[in-house]
Amino acid sequence: MPAGLYLHVPFCRHRCGYCDFPLIAGASGELVARYVAALRVDIARTAALGAPDGRPWPAFSSVFVGGGTPTLLDACDLAGILDLAREVLPVTEDAEISVEANPENVTVDYLSALADAGLGRVSIGAQSFSTRVLDFLERDHSPDLVPRAVDAARRAGIGSVNVDLIYGAPAESAADWHASLEAVLGAGVDHVSCYALTLEPNTPYASRVRRGEQAAPDDDVQAERMAVADEVLSSAGLVRYEVSNWARPGHASRHNAHYWRLGDYLGVGAGAHGHWSGTRWWSVRSPERYAKTVEQGGSPVTGREVLEAGERRMERLLLGLRTIEGVARADVEPLDEGAVGRLASAGLLADEEGRLRLTPSGLPVANAVTLEVAGPAAQDALD
Repeated sequence: MPAGLYLHVPFCRHRCGYCDFPLIAGASGELVARYVAALRVDIARTAALGAPDGRPWPAFSSVFVGGGTPTLLDACDLAGILDLAREVLPVTEDAEISVEANPENVTVDYLSALADAGLGRVSIGAQSFSTRVLDFLERDHSPDLVPRAVDAARRAGIGSVNVDLIYGAPAESAADWHASLEAVLGAGVDHVSCYALTLEPNTPYASRVRRGEQAAPDDDVQAERMAVADEVLSSAGLVRYEVSNWARPGHASRHNAHYWRLGDYLGVGAGAHGHWSGTRWWSVRSPERYAKTVEQGGSPVTGREVLEAGERRMERLLLGLRTIEGVARADVEPLDEGAVGRLASAGLLADEEGRLRLTPSGLPVANAVTLEVAGPAAQDALD
């Protein structure tokens, strides 16, 4: 099967309080230049080594550049990285090539340069159209920049535009969330991703919650927000295909499907993860250490694990049930059949034609349902 390629650009202008991604804020121009050079070397070296299972690399049907904020790089540097990846790896002619962007740092000229390097999809981090919510999330763009960024992508010839939203911040009202959904639809996008605000350990937001300075997200409120998102976006013609993702026909993320189906993907860059034939690995998180390691001719991979059968089954169930199509029973058995029956009777799980899938009522509690149907053995394997 085709594989996915993930490239990590770990730079942002500043780190938002809820963010736990591997990145550095306010990096010097020297470090950025060193990192770009190291990433290019690492891509070329990894391509030359071949796949982890000893075979040649198969076709890559998607390339995703994430961060951080990849569009903080000069357009020529980012385009050069895309060109190099397509030169040294077997990226298909029709590959989905995506880049994450923030609305404050994209222009028509910038995106046109990336389009010339094969970019066909851009994912814009709007998060909210409420200034109050943006302030809470420590985002430094204004809501009006989002439709401008979408328009810039259209004028640059980008064929697929996604906007990310975050729901459930304590500063957000029900009216704020509904207005954000209407605003993103008004921008004329092809795809919308809606993510619940999470309280990640070791983040400034988590520290403020522990000190009682800010409230934690409310699970019940977030479930309500998810239901509203599905109602508004589905009514506008977008099709929900995963817990957090809605798309117009033909615009579902091909790259993310590699993750949800426990497929093979190659990750290159500081903090990047890869998965191949049941083996997972990850690179050093620090951009400076990553650059130094590559400059010295070493491998930036800092850890790996081989997934046992129970772990693979559990992950396939956990990821597969996030998708609206669900998962084939044969791929995840044995299951706790008593739990399957109880959850089906409760209207949270559908068990039909050899597949398990979550119902609309089950989607907000996807993880809890998964743990219940997996059975003790699979849960132990995941732990």
